[in-house]
Amino acid sequence: MSTTGATADPLAALAALPGVADSVESVRKAVDRVYGHRVMRRRSNEITSEAALRGARGSAALSGADWALEEVRRRSDFSGDEEARTMGAALRLTAEAGQLLSIWRQSPLRVLARLHLVAAADKDERVGRPRQQGEPVDEPLISLPLPGAAEAHGRLEGLSALIIAGGSAPALVTAAVVHGELLALRPFTSHNGLVARTAERIVLIGSGLDPKSVCPAEVGHAELGREAYLRALEGYVSGTPEGVAAWIAHCGRAVGLGARESTAVCEALQRGAA
Repeated sequence: MSTTGATADPLAALAALPGVADSVESVRKAVDRVYGHRVMRRRSNEITSEAALRGARGSAALSGADWALEEVRRRSDFSGDEEARTMGAALRLTAEAGQLLSIWRQSPLRVLARLHLVAAADKDERVGRPRQQGEPVDEPLISLPLPGAAEAHGRLEGLSALIIAGGSAPALVTAAVVHGELLALRPFTSHNGLVARTAERIVLIGSGLDPKSVCPAEVGHAELGREAYLRALEGYVSGTPEGVAAWIAHCGRAVGLGARESTAVCEALQRGAA
């Protein structure tokens, strides 16, 4: 889907698609429930840390490293096989996201380049910049047609301009479009899924919807499953109003499930303190 066009605020226009307003409202209620929990008033840092760990695990699972949460806690070396490296990249990205919030609204392309650099942890010349014509993309779990480098660059610039311009679109809509565009374009030679989900997280935090980062959408995306994730992404890439609305709704369900996960963590901490 192209995010450019005649509409002055195309992201806000997406909020008018059928069903999107309901998704936005549902997400707001789910987030409010977490923030209203009594444990959040005293132990929000613990909830944030736990959400970061669970979010990284969920994002890595969607990129082929589906580890048990306790395995992620136990491991200290993530430099071994490909799954370990994927998990390590997800953990590094989650830690990095909070450091880039102030830059995102002024220079989203700079943030995306930084995220790719952190994820790849490699000195290859292709790391930390959008791919060039003819460079292959290592994203085996996403089999959608790959746009050419010129198209990817143009749409990335358009997305960046929309973010910098701001607008009235709900946070969920902006986060879903950022996530969907990055997966559709796969602008880097690797780690696009991990980068896309981290960018979604940055939008949700920076928008003020989830300022303490306690509603990890990555948890929900993983819980909904890779098949549903890819099917919803296909709808987004189709560019039809129904497909785009379904993708936004899918992202909304993912945020809601992330909020539910952190609510359960709050309940567990409360029982432990009782």
